[in-house]
Amino acid sequence: MASVLVLNGPNLNLLGTRKPEVYGSTTLADVEEMCRQEAGKLGLDVVFHQSNWEGQIIDWIHETGAAVKAGESIGAVYNPGAHTHTSVAIRDAIEGASLPVIECHISNVHAREEFRHHSFISPVARGVVIGFGVLGYTLGIQALHRLTQAEK
Repeated sequence: MASVLVLNGPNLNLLGTRKPEVYGSTTLADVEEMCRQEAGKLGLDVVFHQSNWEGQIIDWIHETGAAVKAGESIGAVYNPGAHTHTSVAIRDAIEGASLPVIECHISNVHAREEFRHHSFISPVARGVVIGFGVLGYTLGIQALHRLTQAEK
């Protein structure tokens, strides 16, 4: 069974308690369960990770890029958190690993502070899901699956 990586960047371990007026009360464990259910409906397994460390995220991107090449993964749904606006290294890792990525943001970053409007990830992503709350994760899984199926 092919897998999909659901990757979460810094501070997403605080989901459900950090700024619930912006991010809601759903926890990261709840998001993981939602993703597993959605992926299961599509015949996919889920590899679910969160890290506050840029290097760890880059390692997972490289591993998943290799898994895509081996036909073991369809790519990643990635909520980069603050790395969206700061990490050229993660952007370069996605591009270098040829990893199909759907960038995902819980809040509408374009309706927030100006510094959140720029993404280093978007130019190397297959698509972006913004502002649909945690539903964006399942929408991202569906989109990545459909794109993969269309390319077969």
